[in-house]
Amino acid sequence: MDRLQNMLKDYYGLEHAEITPQQGGWAALAFRVRDVKHTYFLKVYEKSRASTPKWTALIDDYVPVLLWLEEHSRLKGKIPVPILTQDGRYQCEDDEGIYLLYEYIVGDTIADTELTKDQVRQLAEMIAELHRYGEEVPLVTSPMKESFTVPFLGQLRSTLDGELPYDLGEVMLHYIDSLKKLMLKVEELSEALKNRDLRMALCHTDVHGWNLMSTGQHLKLIDWEGLKLAPVEADMMSFVDEPYFSEFLRIYMNTHSQYEVNIEALTFYQGRRKLEDVWEFMEQLLYDEQNDEERTSTLNSLRNELEEIASSHRD
Repeated sequence: MDRLQNMLKDYYGLEHAEITPQQGGWAALAFRVRDVKHTYFLKVYEKSRASTPKWTALIDDYVPVLLWLEEHSRLKGKIPVPILTQDGRYQCEDDEGIYLLYEYIVGDTIADTELTKDQVRQLAEMIAELHRYGEEVPLVTSPMKESFTVPFLGQLRSTLDGELPYDLGEVMLHYIDSLKKLMLKVEELSEALKNRDLRMALCHTDVHGWNLMSTGQHLKLIDWEGLKLAPVEADMMSFVDEPYFSEFLRIYMNTHSQYEVNIEALTFYQGRRKLEDVWEFMEQLLYDEQNDEERTSTLNSLRNELEEIASSHRD
């Protein structure tokens, strides 16, 4: 904790802060930070993790967009924006990590809890508002623009064709055929979509219960590392299989009355996300330091993802 204490003092002017670990997410560790006046939320992206460059590469690109949305859209108060360092930067780093500091949100993560009707309404209105904004946003958004590439696919393919650690190979054994079929399908859709003239809108790209918080009567959408300029199916993939989708779409179309789901784009995003999740778990098993308990948990999560892919091919 001394390292975090020093970082908070040097970059944010916070002295004698009380630091308490919180439940982190997929990409980062999390801490509650208290000083005499305020409570903050600290995200720590560990440099030792193989996936960290993917989550942190665009911080200086997406944070200005969040700040613009907070100032100019009806999302004000519904999205967290980082606190600037003393020298005006969005992030800071040392040899071990990259850090973002936020105001602490007092509330509960939705997690696996079923959304209430009012929460579905709020979520649909938030996503509809987000999708109002596209390439006309007066900021540089080109680094965040969807290219329909799948950059990890070559590495995933060569890894599957190589020699795997015994426990990983044992899990992969029965699923490699269905995984390779999905890889081919996603590659085909990737090439096709590059030639389509599709409207691009700002998309969160990772909307689920663990990225939603309830603060009494209000819903907040957190964890914006995946913010992109993309076809709206990059978000719709999160909702189409939910029991509330018809109600969500009804409210969404109050803002976007001409919207029709693009099945090609939707299938691409669903497939790419499944492959991303598989590769993320494989990266953890191949490159990250994990104890036995963590490794067993990661193997189980990987097996669940692979079983979902296999079952979709059997359907």
